Amino acid sequence: MAESTFPIYGSDAIVNFFRAEVLTDQEAKHFSKGDLLPVPKPETVQTLYMRVLHLVHRIRPECHSMLPPSANVQFPALHERSTAILSVYTRMSQFLPVCMVYDFSLSDLLAPKKQRTLTILSAIMNFLYFRKERSEVMAEKVAHYRAAKKGLQTLTQSISDAEQKIELLKVIPPEQQAEADELAAALSELQTATMHELQEVQTKNEAIAEWKTVIAEKTQKLAQVKVDVSNLKEDIGKLKSQIVESPEELKSQLEKMRENIKTSKMSIEETDGCMVELQNMVQNVAHAEAEIQQMLNLLQDLESSFNGAKQRQDEYQELLAQYEKKQKDLKNLCVEESQQKRALAMRLDKESKQNIRRQKKREMKEQHVQDVMGQCNQIHHKREEMAQRIQDISTETQQVKAKTQSLRDVCSKETERAQVLFDTLSTSIDEMNNRIEADLTDLQNDLQTMSANF
Repeated sequence: MAESTFPIYGSDAIVNFFRAEVLTDQEAKHFSKGDLLPVPKPETVQTLYMRVLHLVHRIRPECHSMLPPSANVQFPALHERSTAILSVYTRMSQFLPVCMVYDFSLSDLLAPKKQRTLTILSAIMNFLYFRKERSEVMAEKVAHYRAAKKGLQTLTQSISDAEQKIELLKVIPPEQQAEADELAAALSELQTATMHELQEVQTKNEAIAEWKTVIAEKTQKLAQVKVDVSNLKEDIGKLKSQIVESPEELKSQLEKMRENIKTSKMSIEETDGCMVELQNMVQNVAHAEAEIQQMLNLLQDLESSFNGAKQRQDEYQELLAQYEKKQKDLKNLCVEESQQKRALAMRLDKESKQNIRRQKKREMKEQHVQDVMGQCNQIHHKREEMAQRIQDISTETQQVKAKTQSLRDVCSKETERAQVLFDTLSTSIDEMNNRIEADLTDLQNDLQTMSANF
């Protein structure tokens, strides 16, 4: 015991520690330095050991005086004191090797000595300090583990919600599907109608060109007739001056000339009416061409909107691929975290097994105390290294948590972006439907007016 691996505390420190950490209210008030110095009191030492066993192993002090129900003992009251001392001795002989005290004997309970008792109490005090520190560290690790588990649950819940939202975005509602089918049918009908109208416009343009040629011919003929009439008038004036005809022939010629003039006037009026009709037709054709151009512009706008919708669909597919990739990264991080936890558990298990093996070797080979003490120093050094490793692993887990939080933020942003794209697409489709319905009504009205005019 002279070369112990734990510090030997003074009597004041031991008294203060056991008052604050081990003993209850009344026992702490009555416990003083005089109970340990100059000669420790056996009753006080026994109560201290009982309270230590109660604190560490949850064995209450009254349990040491109880005999098992199967024991057939006469006058059990006579055995209460001895059973309590033997129970405390057996429990302490099992507990003190953990505190690096291997030579605990029954005389330490019945006739304790000063230095021996202070050494044992210092070992217990050192172990309780170590136990408190380890319990705080384990409580922090448990709290971190619970927080990480809760964060993982929230992440999995958010990922499932995002997957449900993506499925909802993928599935087209039946109302919108019906509207899309109606829109496609209306577009096909509009294209066929525009093709028919273009054909009709071409035929009308051909008819207008033919009418223009006919009008040009008639205008030429009319000019020629006017020239002929003017020549005839000159010839009539010359003949009137030269030839004296009978009044009957003169009347008949005048009537013929009047009939010719009437026929020429009628032909001129007919040509003027035809010209007016042709001008009206040309104006109607120009108006129809403007309307057709407007419809072509609308069709181009519709095609551009469809291209925009396709681009948005491609962007949505890219966002979905990125989301799946990040979800795979999150799963890989979770797998790595579980592997690290398993490695930590295996290391702790190995360490506990090694400690048990070393403890057995110490108990079997008491003659090699000095070698065992050196091994204990190595164990303490390795324990510090393992604590450093555990701290490094905890920092790595915090980094993993930060990565998962960043991935969660990115997923939420991408879902919001996809929702915004979906909302804009739906609004644009609704506006396009309204515009197409208005254009269809206007086109039907224009077609009715055009058919009425023609």
